[in-house]
Formats: sequence, structure tokens, C-alpha cells
Amino acid sequence: MSLWVDEYRPRTLDALNYHTGLSERLKSLASSGDFPHMLFYGPSGAGKKTRITCTLRQLFGNGVEKLKIDQRIFLSPSKRKLEINIVQSNFHIEITPSEAGNYDRLVIQELLKEIAQTQQVDLNAKQRFKVVIINEADSLSRDAQAALRRTMEKYMSNMRIILCANSTSKLIAPIKSRCLLMRVPAPSPEEMLNVLELVARRAGFDLPPEAGMKIVDDCGGNMRKAILVLEALKMQSPDLTGPLTIAKPDWETYCHKVADLIVSEQSPARVMEVRAKFYELLSHCIPPTVILKTVAERVVEKVDESLKADVMHWAAFYEVRMRIGSKKIFHLEAWAVKVMSLYKVSSTEPFLSDILCPSTSLFPGGNVTSRMSFY
Repeated sequence: MSLWVDEYRPRTLDALNYHTGLSERLKSLASSGDFPHMLFYGPSGAGKKTRITCTLRQLFGNGVEKLKIDQRIFLSPSKRKLEINIVQSNFHIEITPSEAGNYDRLVIQELLKEIAQTQQVDLNAKQRFKVVIINEADSLSRDAQAALRRTMEKYMSNMRIILCANSTSKLIAPIKSRCLLMRVPAPSPEEMLNVLELVARRAGFDLPPEAGMKIVDDCGGNMRKAILVLEALKMQSPDLTGPLTIAKPDWETYCHKVADLIVSEQSPARVMEVRAKFYELLSHCIPPTVILKTVAERVVEKVDESLKADVMHWAAFYEVRMRIGSKKIFHLEAWAVKVMSLYKVSSTEPFLSDILCPSTSLFPGGNVTSRMSFY
């Protein structure tokens, strides 16, 4: 028994009942005979992978649904073994090179070269090329993107690449210039409600409008999350009436606790406590940008109007630093210290000038001013 989000996932572009203009454009491209490299980007849960799968079906037919999962082993220059999971059919292959960390360039070079140097052998195939889907393209290192750029130029006749990313800001310009960009925006509340009602009818029940709107308001444009929440609420309350409680994910609740700690006290001990909780979230594979965004939104709810803009400004500032740098914890902690100092000043208490004394600082002479200059 599969989850509703998989069981009732649309299989064709015609079955997608929101962003119909985008579906028509993809159908036109699939039938044109000149299919380009593509980059699908948009927020999480907007339906990027669903549209990619439907586009592949439009290109190759039902054969793309006959999938097998394989595990490939790559050897790094230091003879370290890298295990990468691959989902593939006779017509396409789906990979997530960012699983290899700093060795993603090796995966890109070896795997794509191997695929590009082989011809399509299925005589019934509508197209004579294979498609490579690269998930989390915005997490690729710059070296991997440079390798991908050269591959896209050299093997265009045998292979097409479809990139899937949340944002284009981390992708280098040569990659974007070689792809047709397809923005998949988050669905509107009305579109989300229509999809939830359709899923409910296919599951054999009617969705009360009040329950549907509560789910839509809580999920903030994330269609996948909305369907998962609907299924969870249906298991808890079969008739979906009365007061409904939508449980928050554990990591989100933990982020809210971190924000409450930042606002409730500004001291060296509290900084170290917040740092430990940031480490805990990172160790559970929560993306650092998601941590920063979730904690910042919670802090904004807690502070005065005069501080809201400053909190989000510095969150954006340290998110950029985080993308450039390597140690994510440094930038998360620096943002927390900055917010604490702003909050301390706004509350007309003594300035947080010695929040990180030499005994607790990671850097010598660690007052706020010197620490901020480091970042």
C-alpha cells in the first residue's frame, strides 16, 4: 500500500490540473522533435518532479515507468569508494550527484560520459536520445557544474539533461544559458484545494471545505506536504470534522525552540546552547538554509516591528555567506549572535559587547565586534 502522494500522482501532462499553460508548453516541446536541455526550478512541493516524469512519458511512452534501482560504486582519486543510488529505465536515468559531496564532479564525469557514448538501442523508441535527470542541481559544486557544462556541449546528439533545482542562484551562468528554463511556481490556494478535493474523491470520500482550507493554510504552497497532511488527518479522524490538529514535523518544532532560546536570553551560555542545537539539526541532515529560514521566521514573530526587517536582512546576508563558505555552523552561529546583539540593544539593556569572552570563544578576544568582522 503506497502513500496517496504516490498512488494518485498524475501520470500524464493532461492529468495535471494546475499550471495548465506550462503543461501545454511541455507537450509542444515533446512533440517538436527538437527537445532541448531543460532546467526545472521552483519551491519544494510545487510539482517539479511530477512534471518531469509526465514529460518523459510524453516523450517515450509507458516504458519510462518500468524502473529499476541500481547502486553504482565510483572510486575517488584516493581510492575511496562512493556509493550512488541510480533510478533508471530504458529511456532515462535519474541521479543525485550531491550525495557524493565534494566528489560530485567525479560522478558527473564518469556517469554522463558512459551514458552519452552509448546509442539508444530500443527500435520502438520515439526519440533517439536518452535523458539524464539530475536532482538537487543547485547543490552541485562549481567543479561539477563546469564538468556538466562541457558534457552538455559535447554529447548533445545522444543525450539530453534535465536539471531539477529549488533555485537558479547557485547555478553558473553557462549552465543556465544552455538550458531552457522552466519555472514551476507554487500552486495557488484555490489550485491546492482543487487537487485535495480530487485526491479525496479518488480515495472515496468528500473533503469538507473547512478542513481543506485549514490544510492549505498550513502547507504554504507545498502540494506534496498538503497531500501527506490530508492522509494523516484522514487516519486520525475519518470524517474530518470538528477541531483538527495538524502536527508539525519534529525538526520544525526544534527550530522554533531554538528561536525561542535566542529571544528569551542573550548571554555567552545561551550562544553555546544555541550552537549545540544547530549542530543537532545539521547532524540530522536538515539543510542549513532551511534551518536559517525556519528559525528566522519564528524570531520575526517574537520581536517588535522595528527589528523584523533587520532580522531578515541579516538572515539573507548570512545565507549568502553560507553558500560561499564551507562551515555552515559558523554562519548559523554568527547570525544568532547578531540577532542577540540587535535584540539586546533594542531592549535598552547594556550592549552585548562581551557575549563571547575568551574562555568560551572559538577565536581569541571574541567580543561581538571582532567576531562579526571575522564573518
